[in-house]
Amino acid sequence: MNYFSLEIQDGVGVVWLDQQNEKVNVISPQMIEECADVLQQIAGNDQIVAIVLISRKKDFVAGADLDAILPITTLGEWAAVSRRGHALLHFIEHSTKPVVAAISGAAMGGGLEIALACHYRIVTDETHTVFALPEVQLGLLPGGGGTQRLPKLIGVAAALDMMLTGKKIYPAKALKMGLVDRIVNPYILLKAAKEQALAMVGKKIVRKPKLSLQDRLLENNPIGRSILFKEARKKVQQQTQGNYPAPYKIIECVEAGVLHGEEVGYTTEIEKFDELVCHPVSKQLINLFFAMNNKKKNPLSPIAKPISQIGILGGGFMGAGIAEVNMLNNLPTIIKDIKPATLSGAKKQIWNSLSAKVKRRSLSAYQAESYMNQLQTQLTYKGFEQVDMLIEAVFEDLTIKQKVLAECEAITKESCIFATNTSALPIGAIAEKSQRPEQVIGMHYFSPVPKMPLLEIVITPYTAERVIATTLEVGIRQGKTCIVVKDGPGFYTTRILSPMLNEALLMMEEGVDILQIDQCAQKAGFPVGPVTLMDEVGIDVGAHVVTGDLVTFFQTRGQEAFKQSQLISQLFEAGYYGRKNRKGFYLYDPKTGKKQKGKINPSIYADFLPGAKIEMENKDIRNRLLLMMTNEAVRCLEDGTLQSPTDGDLGAVLGLGYPPFTGGPFRYIDSLGADKVVKRLEDLAERFGKRFTPATLLYEYAEQNMRFHG
Repeated sequence: MNYFSLEIQDGVGVVWLDQQNEKVNVISPQMIEECADVLQQIAGNDQIVAIVLISRKKDFVAGADLDAILPITTLGEWAAVSRRGHALLHFIEHSTKPVVAAISGAAMGGGLEIALACHYRIVTDETHTVFALPEVQLGLLPGGGGTQRLPKLIGVAAALDMMLTGKKIYPAKALKMGLVDRIVNPYILLKAAKEQALAMVGKKIVRKPKLSLQDRLLENNPIGRSILFKEARKKVQQQTQGNYPAPYKIIECVEAGVLHGEEVGYTTEIEKFDELVCHPVSKQLINLFFAMNNKKKNPLSPIAKPISQIGILGGGFMGAGIAEVNMLNNLPTIIKDIKPATLSGAKKQIWNSLSAKVKRRSLSAYQAESYMNQLQTQLTYKGFEQVDMLIEAVFEDLTIKQKVLAECEAITKESCIFATNTSALPIGAIAEKSQRPEQVIGMHYFSPVPKMPLLEIVITPYTAERVIATTLEVGIRQGKTCIVVKDGPGFYTTRILSPMLNEALLMMEEGVDILQIDQCAQKAGFPVGPVTLMDEVGIDVGAHVVTGDLVTFFQTRGQEAFKQSQLISQLFEAGYYGRKNRKGFYLYDPKTGKKQKGKINPSIYADFLPGAKIEMENKDIRNRLLLMMTNEAVRCLEDGTLQSPTDGDLGAVLGLGYPPFTGGPFRYIDSLGADKVVKRLEDLAERFGKRFTPATLLYEYAEQNMRFHG
């Protein structure tokens, strides 16, 4: 067998999940058929009175085989597979022989749905044991009965929360909410599962969801259920702006089962899953998922040098974040700073983050203490002669970074790599006075480092290939999705973000309502609007960028091809820094510092934008923002800043929040057609300025009817 092996132990049929030649078990049409055969054998074997499902791999089941789903484009094509899967899980659920799921590691998506069909779930207390129904993140819904079995097990509200967010649930919480029945030490998992299975022979477990009083009041009467589903749809609309169909269809499936019974619910689930499989949004999200997975492999790994110790220069917010991801991924780290208070702050920041993980039970208290004990913080360069890589995260100032580089080269070994964390300063300029320019590289992290998935690795013409290989290896070990880009003003991400933010500022100067600009950006699929983003990142930071090399670079295109707003510089000079000093485009609570939703700082209009407001169509605002960024992304591919369209898509989506449902700027162009994008840009150029003139490469693709992705 390719997926399962069966052992009979003390009257228990132990079914081992062990997909051959793969690191994880995944659900495919072939796996479903083989599982059905195994269960039929067990059903007809009188020596077997109970069943245990258990995995030989690190994880239980990772989910569905997306390679089988991605090519499906015809409605009804996947429905037959869904019905076969449903029949299999129905067979498990209604087996006269008790079935126990023994889970170690991840039970994700369809893997959790298999466990839900079992009569009992016993799991290990390991930190990598985790449960989730993440299908919504791929534009899909739980298609193995999850929309029906999960609400019955843990309640409608808790089930919707799991399915609409895709959040991970760790063992302690899973037990508390009734998702699993028992937690054991991994060494006794099989023994405990067999004992439990035998104890259940001839007995029936009756469960009731562990609901709070509020949830009971909502879920146990028609009016309450109506309110619950109405609020769920309202929340989804606020979060997705209607750009993602999957959350709505998840609600429809749960509602169908609750109101009309499980038979209608299962039928609805099959129909809605089939629709989503063919939907363009799921295709784009699955493509992104595959692209991220491919980046987990380092194509240059054979020439990467081993890294046994990393030094971090600067213990501020970014430096501490980098240290944390190093620690969690077994990369020994020293943090050096010139201020004791900064080092204390770094340790506090890391400890707070680790404590939150302990609270979620994704980390044990012992592990958290162990990580903190391993962390070294110091005021001197003592021990830096042993480090293999230095990651510099000091203030964004060229002179300071050059000085730090010179200091480090004087005390580190010749093979030490110097990586600078900067979002805009040219790496070549930082390396100008280096004695070893071939070992200088950029590592542009995004804030907050532990949460943001992208790492932009920036190379100069002098950067050695082994240095690129080693830096990639470190980034992958840190759990980052890495793209390698060519050095230049703004690299890739800052370069494509800046014109979009500038366009928002220009629209304000034209008289477009500030709230309308932000709302249109969110409707287009950005997580926050550009005005909110400027307040969050800092108006002072924005002002610094618009006076640097990046603006000079844009200005070389000519006066008509680039129009710079002066608004952000004026605000900075007047002491507006954004949220950090509670003085920005929006109003902030003077005590808590929280943004007052929908309230613009009146002094912005009174002192900086005194002109009359103008009416502008939402469609024009969305296109001006989205296509300004998209066009600049094409220019980055055109001039070699990007190595591939895939890198451009990943960088924009993971680093900047470019609407994920589009797949990224290059897949967005492919979906519309390069010719249509050219026409839209030409229309914008005619009405709003020649800065919207399409990139030369975009014209070429339009003329030859080409796609950026095959």
